Amino acid sequence: MPRALLFIPLALFVILGGFLWKGLSLDPSALPSALINQPFPSFKLTSLENPERTLTNADFAGKPVVINVWATWCPSCREEHPALLAIAKQNKLALIGINYKDERPAAQQWLSQLGNPYLFNIFDDQGTLGLDLGVYGAPETYLVDAKGIVVYRHVGEITEEAWKEMLHLANVQ
Repeated sequence: MPRALLFIPLALFVILGGFLWKGLSLDPSALPSALINQPFPSFKLTSLENPERTLTNADFAGKPVVINVWATWCPSCREEHPALLAIAKQNKLALIGINYKDERPAAQQWLSQLGNPYLFNIFDDQGTLGLDLGVYGAPETYLVDAKGIVVYRHVGEITEEAWKEMLHLANVQ
């Protein structure tokens, strides 16, 4: 057997080690979104609060909005909720909810008990809008500009830094 063949396992180990090293250097919270600088996906879904009302992109066209994906089954959403109530009281940006893969009665009861920070809620029980958004899980928050373009995405609970970034991007003081 030629001596060069003896180095193949070592070469494979070095290559595999390089891939692992690169993977460890990546930020696991940085989840890319193909929607940044793209239009918010078109949708036609009912309102959580009023099943007779159909909501579309036209319901928030012409103004920047923060869109928060949440669900009653999501423990992080419960942790995030007080921050959303405080954000809503600031009246700096409209806050719209997407109730994601949830049950309507449970979500309505949640808002009744914990308070409703949202201008309105889109009821996405099948997760179709969430799929179009590329939602990894709840909570996720998007800033959509007045032209309907997604300019920012935050995965996980809203932080003060993320909120400041959204205000900055929306040119709101």
